[in-house]
Amino acid sequence: MARSLDGLVLSPVADQAPGQVGTRTRFTYHEEDGRIWAEYAGGDVVRGHLVGTREGDRIDFRYVQLKTDRTTSSGHCVSLVVDLPDGRVRLDETWEWESQDGSGTSVVEELPVP
Repeated sequence: MARSLDGLVLSPVADQAPGQVGTRTRFTYHEEDGRIWAEYAGGDVVRGHLVGTREGDRIDFRYVQLKTDRTTSSGHCVSLVVDLPDGRVRLDETWEWESQDGSGTSVVEELPVP
């Protein structure tokens, strides 16, 4: 199993469509006894939260966010936790909106420690 996500800050490696998370979005993760949660913000997202569970290297969570245009959206995501060769963590994500049309994949990675 990959290491704990607790206290890690991750960011997408590429921008998604306008109004979604992007390279300026920062996710601060927490993990305790198989429970996962995070706060995120940046770019078009004013505030977002995710909550879910982790079993081994698989994370299953729901997310909700407030965007700069004052609209909200929510969805579901399943992620695979991958340890990178340099010691950082990557999440390979498959997501779909529940509040609107759309689905896709994305990659978020732990930010390097300065």
